[in-house]
Amino acid sequence: MTYVDRTLTCVDCGSAFTHTADDQQYYAEKGFASDPKRCVSCRASRRQARDTGDYSAEDLGGPRGYERSAPSREYFAVLCSECGNQAQVPFRPRMDRPVYCSDCFRKIRPD
Repeated sequence: MTYVDRTLTCVDCGSAFTHTADDQQYYAEKGFASDPKRCVSCRASRRQARDTGDYSAEDLGGPRGYERSAPSREYFAVLCSECGNQAQVPFRPRMDRPVYCSDCFRKIRPD
């Protein structure tokens, strides 16, 4: 099957993100039936909150399916200075400094 890049909208921050053909193929291989609902940044934030216990069960879509409220932090859409992919950052980027997606940032600063 041939896959093409598609633009989706994040349910948490409302920004557009690209569901790449490679990601779609990976999802199909893993047997996932639906597309991702969150951008990379919101997925990482949600995963971190779940792992560290920062949110209650209701905040994470509790037992009755309640959705958590929109994040209070403002995110900005940027293009990664390293790989060129779209990313969300929790700060207003300055034009005189490079901005990296989370994957490239981890490569540069593995701490």
